[in-house]
Amino acid sequence: MKSEIQLAFENCKKEKRPALITYTVASDPNKKKSLEILKSLAKYADILELGFPHSTPIGDGGQIQTSSHRAIKNGFKMKDAFQIVKSFKKTEKNKPVILMGYYNMIFQYGENKFLIDCKKSGVSGIICVDLPWPENKIFAKKCKKKSIVFVQLLAPTTTKERMKKIIRDSDSMNYLISILGTTGSKLKVSPKKILENYNKIKRINPKKNLVIGFGITDSTISSFKSASGLVVGSLLCKTITNSLKMRINPATKLLKTVYNLKKKII
Repeated sequence: MKSEIQLAFENCKKEKRPALITYTVASDPNKKKSLEILKSLAKYADILELGFPHSTPIGDGGQIQTSSHRAIKNGFKMKDAFQIVKSFKKTEKNKPVILMGYYNMIFQYGENKFLIDCKKSGVSGIICVDLPWPENKIFAKKCKKKSIVFVQLLAPTTTKERMKKIIRDSDSMNYLISILGTTGSKLKVSPKKILENYNKIKRINPKKNLVIGFGITDSTISSFKSASGLVVGSLLCKTITNSLKMRINPATKLLKTVYNLKKKII
């Protein structure tokens, strides 16, 4: 049986466009609003990434750090992420949700308990920022047994030999970090260069979906239309921050933002 993630990519392929993948932080600015935001994004996004906030997020830039800080300040607990996903799936049962975060939080929660709760709440996939291959092999196998997609990360500095091994062991989705830096960093190389690297990696196994993340904004997204999928996070977290400052409902503002992003890749 195909995963919800694989089905989402296949639907996008039929429409000859990349999957639009959004990233927001669980419980930002609070549990209720976070759920409202997910429902709003789901109107135009194909796959939703939900980050579990961390006090020292090594891979995240300022915008996502601000979102994480708000969620932690509001008393975030890991169970809140599962409750948000469970509530979301009641009305959006076919929309894939990927949980994204850091391994020590999974470890503290307990790997097996974490995966059981992922399954119960309807999580389709997991991205673990600081658990690289081959250290992630055992956990990735546990995910596979629960029919949860473990998404492997690939960096611009990953060697071709290492890349081949990671892709060989990977599930149906891999994530290319487009730049050396944190989320929200400006592109230091041209989209053309990033796509050249992307195409080399894609050729290793064309059947596997390869998405691009980091540095994808409303001004760069249309340059990457040939990719399997594109991840937008910092722009959305910034939109939430600005909405809160202006006392506007973030869900309303994000609906317009994600609609405009979608228009640029169709």
